Amino acid sequence: MSNMQQNLNAGKCEGQAQEKAEQWVQSTKDTANAAREKTGETAQCVSDSAQQGKNQTAGIIHQTVDSMKNTAQDAVDSVKNTLGMDSK
Repeated sequence: MSNMQQNLNAGKCEGQAQEKAEQWVQSTKDTANAAREKTGETAQCVSDSAQQGKNQTAGIIHQTVDSMKNTAQDAVDSVKNTLGMDSK
């Protein structure tokens, strides 16, 4: 094989290696971007779920407080009635 043919083959191999390396780099970038998007979607779902849980908890606490107020008022009314202090 002539020196010129060897140089051509070496150049061809170098070009193929460069192309393969660029494909790998692009593939890695694509994978990283997909992972970043999936992570963002997951974070948004977690945030939404946390907000929903917070809202539900606030509603339950509000209901509990209202129930406690009503129970306390009923107890006060019962004591006043027992002592003859009711305002009726």
